[in-house]
Amino acid sequence: MILAPAAPSPPIGLRAAALVVLRSDRLVLDGINLQLAPGEALLLTGPNGAGKSTLLRAIAGLCPLAAGRIEWDGADISDDLSRHAARLAYLGHQDALKPGLTVRENLRLTARLGGGDPLAALGAYGLSDLADLPVRLLSAGQRRRAALARVLLEAVPLWLLDEPSLGLDDAALDRLGTVLASHRAHGGMVIATTHVGLPMPEVRHLALGA
Repeated sequence: MILAPAAPSPPIGLRAAALVVLRSDRLVLDGINLQLAPGEALLLTGPNGAGKSTLLRAIAGLCPLAAGRIEWDGADISDDLSRHAARLAYLGHQDALKPGLTVRENLRLTARLGGGDPLAALGAYGLSDLADLPVRLLSAGQRRRAALARVLLEAVPLWLLDEPSLGLDDAALDRLGTVLASHRAHGGMVIATTHVGLPMPEVRHLALGA
């Protein structure tokens, strides 16, 4: 009898088990579990102070765990945090742009590491006409789009986005939805915090502080 070769196992992706995080002896996260496979997205919801941003930082390896484990394809991320950092893009509340540089110059700095196309990233978020303006002259929504364009340039599988819709109008939200869909279609994963709906179909939800 000739046996057909077994199909390769799909990538496991990201898994967090029984996470506990303390901040100044205050319990912020208690027993959090989640799993995300390539192409999937997760929205973190809950009131202010529920620990949404803290959970993102923990997954990014930026926040120490009091208990629990975070794995990437079955391996504990704490075994090699620098390797884990290289597979994710983290967008916090701050846009982390250099105000004295133009939008194009900011994106070029990121492109040197991620190898993406700054012109394509500018176009994806409708920033082409603003490319040569210093960031300090942009509105809050324009700065947020520029920060999101930097995430696109990093060319990594996991996007951790803390309130990505801050300051975005309806047109910019539509553009964000298009970019998120493309990222997932290519096997990327997204975890985002939000107080409002985000343009992501087939997304799972994790409510914190409920």
